[in-house]
Amino acid sequence: MSKRFVVIMAGGKGERFWPQSRLRRPKHLLPIVGDAPMLSQTVDRLEGLVSPEDVFVITNAEQREAVLESCPKLLPERVIGEPQGRDTAAAVGLAALLVDQAYSGAAFALLPADHVIIDGAGFRAVLEGAFEAAEAGDSLVTIGIKPDFPSTGYGYLKRGEVTRSTSQPVHRVERFVEKPNLEKAEEYIEEGGYFWNAGMFVWRPSVILSAIQKHAPELSSGLDELSQSWERSGSITEAMQQVYPNLQKISIDFAVMEKAEGVVMIESAFDWDDVGEWPAIARHYPADEQGNVFKGRGVAMDSSGNLSYAEKGHTVSLLGVKDLIVVQSGDATLVCHKDYAQQVKGLAQKVCEQDPSLA
Repeated sequence: MSKRFVVIMAGGKGERFWPQSRLRRPKHLLPIVGDAPMLSQTVDRLEGLVSPEDVFVITNAEQREAVLESCPKLLPERVIGEPQGRDTAAAVGLAALLVDQAYSGAAFALLPADHVIIDGAGFRAVLEGAFEAAEAGDSLVTIGIKPDFPSTGYGYLKRGEVTRSTSQPVHRVERFVEKPNLEKAEEYIEEGGYFWNAGMFVWRPSVILSAIQKHAPELSSGLDELSQSWERSGSITEAMQQVYPNLQKISIDFAVMEKAEGVVMIESAFDWDDVGEWPAIARHYPADEQGNVFKGRGVAMDSSGNLSYAEKGHTVSLLGVKDLIVVQSGDATLVCHKDYAQQVKGLAQKVCEQDPSLA
């Protein structure tokens, strides 16, 4: 079997989970669902597919030590802190340079750090097929999640014909679709053949770097400069300090995936939840007879449909309220209606502008 790597994207602040998620201890370093940090769960899920020493993590410089603390099996030299976030396309290019330097020509999977997947065996089987497809040709391979409701929060992939079969059927991706409105999302569900874009990819470094060169030449030029600076200095950290903040800031979907030829998809055969905002927590914890969900200690009376989170040693008490999110975390408390969950990020930014200590 060919040498394989996994690169986990573990940056960002997780502001939709404020106030529990903060810059130095964001969503992926918290047990949002389960008892272990989401990143630790992601690393553990890879057991049997790749070894821990073949896992890279790209994170924020401020979070690097916390990542190593949460995932002691990882090699410290393979936990890379970005001096400044430049969106996903720059991180993808960096990942390709890291993997190619570690083992020239090896394929790698690019995975988010904070998804909930219970069926680890099914997940590994799908990734095995994706690796086989990436190793068999010059394909950009992505994983499509079969939708079970008309979500307006995800982008979509339109599945085309089968191009080859490895251990999993491999389909051509006809097009990427941006996050739709509800009416369009309902059309996708009714029509079939549309899958959620989960941001999971597998490719060889030369293939993705060539695609970046073709479709995002400004970023490609910056990555060339980063590679040359790394070669001159002998230090990726030093090279990143000099070059990385000037790289083009753009997502990998906009930069490459929506334009590239040779994009293929393997359908997921496992459960998946990106737990993108507080109400998603309710899908993973039991509710009482009135539909209240408590993570941590809580008591409700004459209340229904609420979600409450309390840190250890704190109790949330609810009386005569409905459909609220109540989160107590350290020096901040969030109270909002569930209908406003998508706006928590904006609220967090406003709060932190007024008091940077809450970031």
